[in-house]
Parts: sequence; C-alpha cells; structure tokens
Amino acid sequence: MNPRDFSWLTARPIAHRGLHDARKGVIENSISAARAAIAAGFGVECDVQLTADGELVVFHDETLERLTESAGAVAMRSANELSRLRLRGASDAIPTFSEFLAAIGGRTPIIVEIKSAFDGDTAAAQRTAQTLARYEGPVAVESFDPDQIAFLRARAAALGIAHRPLGIVGEAHYDADDWPQLSTAQRAELTHFLHYQRTRPDFLSWRVRDLPHAIPLLLRDALKIPVTTWTVRSPEMAARAAEWTDQIVFEGFSP
Repeated sequence: MNPRDFSWLTARPIAHRGLHDARKGVIENSISAARAAIAAGFGVECDVQLTADGELVVFHDETLERLTESAGAVAMRSANELSRLRLRGASDAIPTFSEFLAAIGGRTPIIVEIKSAFDGDTAAAQRTAQTLARYEGPVAVESFDPDQIAFLRARAAALGIAHRPLGIVGEAHYDADDWPQLSTAQRAELTHFLHYQRTRPDFLSWRVRDLPHAIPLLLRDALKIPVTTWTVRSPEMAARAAEWTDQIVFEGFSP
C-alpha cells in the first residue's frame, strides 16, 4: 500500500462541519453531525482551535455566542469548561478533538481545518499533529494560514504525520473587510500563492464562488494535486464544481 496514495481524499463528498441540520438538533462540528455523515456515506470536514490550556476543541467561531448560550472567546476557556457547554438546540456539547476522533474511529475520512489568527503562532498545528499521531484512520489537515501548514510540512516526520496529506484552503480575494487581520504582505502571499515553496500542499480546497481560477487549474492539471471546493450548497453548484475540481465540501443538501 502506497502511504502517499491520497485517493481517499476525493473518493466521496465531504460534509462541511459534518452532516448538520439545526432543525433536527444536529449542530455543525458536533459528534452527532459526524455520525450522521458516516451513516450517509460522506467524509467529514471539521474545524479545530486551541483552548486556554493548550488543548483542541472542534468549533468554528472565535466566540461562543452563535452556537451556545454562553459568550466570550473560545481561546479564553479551558477544554474542560468548553466541553461542558451545550450546543444551542442540541444535546451535544462542544467536543474536544480527541473525543471527536474517537467517535469517528476511522470509519470515514476526516479533513481537519486548523483555525488561526495569522499571528505566527503554530501551537494549534503542533497540537493537531500530536493528537493525530495516535489516530488510526484517514485524516487530512488544512488551513487558510500557510504558517500552520509550513510548520507541519517541515516537521511532519518528527511529529509522526508524514503519511497525512497537508492542504491549503484558499480563495481568489483577501479583502480587508473579510480579512482584517492580514497584513499587506500576507494578502499578497495568499492571493498569489507565494507560500507554495514552503507549504508544498498535497491538496487544495478552493472557494466554489471563485471557480474557474488559475491557481486550482494549475495545481490540478499541471501538478496533479487534488482540488476540493467549498462550500457547495446546491446541486447546481455541485455541477459547476465537477467541471473544475475533484470533490465537493457541501452543506444544506444531499449530493
């Protein structure tokens, strides 16, 4: 078996933050959403971020207001505190990354997005690698932040994740309104994919609204790098994505 064979990454549609449906009490990035994706035969995309005590939780937002009855920054709470918070409208609590992995147990591919403040801190990447080094099952790691992926690329063997595909999440434009945390230099690096030499991604996940685009086209056709696309929300968007990419990251419908 070729350890660098990542065909599993694009073999099935990927449920964005799990197969969630708030109307049914299944909330994004919850263990219930992961189990629903497994039952339907889909892969699972999830978000991880650091807690105040250096652990990881599976949660997208920087703050708690949208998805829980609590408020404040996720990064200011401990993993234990966060794991006691129920997701609004559900019986699930915020899962730690270890709990999330244990619930999936290798039954479907996972694509883990590392959330970042783009401040050069790579502690989340290191903790992600340490956690995945003990996991059996197909997992890919990605981030919008090239610093996270460059850190893992340079240390993959030492961290025990040399067999895990590393990817970049990207889009065509990094406007100040949407990306206020980025410097001018960071905007240029991301826009023109200037980080390629240090990230050397195994795959790319590109925004569906920015298709077609030269970057995914060149990576896919010239470099033979798999390209997924996010976030696909209709059969019509899926049909468009099929022309330019290898697989979809979807929500809100069943592909």
